[in-house]
Amino acid sequence: MMELDERKLDPAVALASLDETAPREPHRLFALKQGDCFAVTDAYGDIRGAGDGFFRDDTRVLSEFRLTVGGRPMSLLGASLSQDNVLFTSNLTNLPIQSAAGRDIPQGAIHIERVRLIWQDRLFDRITLSNYSREHSTIAVSLHFAADFRDMFEVRGSTRPKRGTVHVAKTDKASVLLGYDGLDGLPRLSAISFSQAPDQLSDNRADFLIAVTKRSSKVLYVEVGPEVADIPGRDRFRAAAARARFGMRAKRRHGATVHSSGRVFNDWVERARADVALLTTELSTGPYPYAGIPWFSTAFGRDGVISGLQMLWLNPGLARGVLAFLAEHQATETSPFIDSQPGKIMHETRKGEMAALRELPFGRYYGGVDTTPLYIHLACAYADRTGDMAFIDTLWPSLKAAAEWTEEASRETGFVTYQRAAESGLANQGWKDSIDSVFHADGRIPRGPIALVEVQGYVFAAYRGLAALARRRGEFADAEHWENRAEEMRLAVERDFWIDDLNFYAIAIDGEGQPCKVRTSNAGHLLYAGLPQPERAKIVADQLLSASFHSGWGLRTLADDAIFFNPMSYHNGSIWPHDTALCGVGLARYGERDSVVRLMSGTFESAVHFNMRLPELFCGFIRAPGEAPIAYPVACLPQAWSAGSTFMLMQACLGLEIDGWEGELHVTRPRMPIGIDTLTLRHLTVGDKSVDLTFQRVGDRVVAFLSDRHEGMVPLIVRT
Repeated sequence: MMELDERKLDPAVALASLDETAPREPHRLFALKQGDCFAVTDAYGDIRGAGDGFFRDDTRVLSEFRLTVGGRPMSLLGASLSQDNVLFTSNLTNLPIQSAAGRDIPQGAIHIERVRLIWQDRLFDRITLSNYSREHSTIAVSLHFAADFRDMFEVRGSTRPKRGTVHVAKTDKASVLLGYDGLDGLPRLSAISFSQAPDQLSDNRADFLIAVTKRSSKVLYVEVGPEVADIPGRDRFRAAAARARFGMRAKRRHGATVHSSGRVFNDWVERARADVALLTTELSTGPYPYAGIPWFSTAFGRDGVISGLQMLWLNPGLARGVLAFLAEHQATETSPFIDSQPGKIMHETRKGEMAALRELPFGRYYGGVDTTPLYIHLACAYADRTGDMAFIDTLWPSLKAAAEWTEEASRETGFVTYQRAAESGLANQGWKDSIDSVFHADGRIPRGPIALVEVQGYVFAAYRGLAALARRRGEFADAEHWENRAEEMRLAVERDFWIDDLNFYAIAIDGEGQPCKVRTSNAGHLLYAGLPQPERAKIVADQLLSASFHSGWGLRTLADDAIFFNPMSYHNGSIWPHDTALCGVGLARYGERDSVVRLMSGTFESAVHFNMRLPELFCGFIRAPGEAPIAYPVACLPQAWSAGSTFMLMQACLGLEIDGWEGELHVTRPRMPIGIDTLTLRHLTVGDKSVDLTFQRVGDRVVAFLSDRHEGMVPLIVRT
């Protein structure tokens, strides 16, 4: 089996796997998700291999699903997702074809509408044919289908020496059952059911002759699920759509909402909120934002924590769900294969066949060096936001275990380091985990153990937060200990990571104690954590905002003078919206709030070009007049922490902090996004109260005020 870099799909492999006649740009694909099922299709509603498909529990249960009319593909009129991400709709028309009787049907005479949704492990399709010609026609409609039952990691490029058994398809009058027995002993099934019996049905194709009188319509319903459905039809489709929409509305109702004076801006905010809701899965521990579709539609530790931080000011319930899940799955033993040690927080979990067979370590994998301090940081931030000490008390043993792991991981060098314990694990274990994302200025790949600069910032923030919580619990000795550890970390980073020649922080220190003297966006995360002294923070901020990093669309991950700089790479010069947002919060922390407005403007304009959605990443080319940002070919879309970056940047612009301990709102030097004159946060919770908070541009100032409609008195403290 090839070594697999979990976060990175090798661009060469990925691009080679794309259909060259129809490139699979992520912003031209459409994703639906519900629970642990998701589907990715093109604008026609077709599944044609590559990375698209219908997936259930990390297995592709539908690898082909193509519609033809009159033996030909169709002409695309348009495709869209509903605002709530529940329904996908494709509008198509016919190319010149012949009816079943041999009569010519001109192009554009037949309108074909495909509407699709997912509900309870089942894909529902409604295909409507409307005849606008002057003749009655009998139209040949075919559905081509296949299920390769490949594990997600196979879809992504991993090879296996052996696979399970694919069964001969079982056809019935109006259904076909495709099956596979995995090497893990589990059967995996894909049953395709039709609302009417096909005129011909084989193991990979269903042919229908559908008579459509002039100026009328006919509807075909199709369902794909783990078992043969009752006869698909209008009532089943409508019931599933109603339940799916109700479930999505329930998820979107959690937390405050944002409404501004900008119509297009509101569309962006609504789409971002809908994407977070789409990716959020209700687990036994509460809501958890899965990382992204298609490659990472599962619980990731780092991604979940950062998404929780991004949404914390609007919806603290999401952070609570993340914390509860990660605490429940905290490591209790040492295992080199899964990179676990007691107290360490999970990096990811998977449900597929390869994970079950331990062909790879990602069934429950702990190879993330930053997840544990980020988990502590999120818990402390959640406590400050909500004042929910009762929940923190239940987490306290887990937080102490995480702190103990953090201290143990830094015992030898004073820094938290990583080095994979088994060859099957990740070579790099920070958020930039490509094989080439950490390097020396001359291009040498450093030997471990490696200390990443941003990780030490997260540790600093975790220790400071724990110290404050310990004081509230009356554990003063622990509080003093963690305060001392935080200060020790601050001094050590300033001493060992700062490079005078660069006027910047090194990305890492290698196993020989040598700094990797490369300027990267990782240093912006230090600003987020509040570690640097103000003078150095200002120097770092100026460089992050220079053309070396700032493309006009966002911040690049790597300065353009570095040896590995490539704006088309995964981590070495591309733009990641969540990275830009974290750096933006850091800039705001050190007084660069006007610069954050610029970053938010570029991010918003990028989203407009990507149909109101921010992908996982995009290329880091310099912005040119009249040109759009360049997509990265195999990025996830939607991606939770990309959608959440909308709200993290917004909070940084507004300068809003919510003090859950005192039940107060604090606004510091507020700024408004460019082009927005008013912005209102509705149903913002402060303790046990709910308020509406409005920001309004007045001349060259921004004022903030509470509406008259609120429950009780909530102090609003504004510093300009």
